[in-house]
Amino acid sequence: MTLTRRDVENIAHLARLEITEAELPVYVGSLSAILAFVEQLAAAPTTDVVPMAHPLEGQRQPLREDRVTESDRHGIYQANAPAVEAGLYLVPKVIE
Repeated sequence: MTLTRRDVENIAHLARLEITEAELPVYVGSLSAILAFVEQLAAAPTTDVVPMAHPLEGQRQPLREDRVTESDRHGIYQANAPAVEAGLYLVPKVIE
């Protein structure tokens, strides 16, 4: 698929991009090349390809042990707050 100048101008308008007259031919060529490549990918035969969850069969993600690594400093942090109630920070209303 080859894009025209008008196509690229419309795309730029929708994306709220400002493209100068000097840049326009570069974008027309680049975007047309990208779309041509996507068409080549779409033409690849994929009917016999089995979806896979991981590219290396038998591999698994090593997980770390789930354990507490930091102490509770809730009280220390709230001691610095100007207003606290029921363990929550009280802030002034900003929306009327």
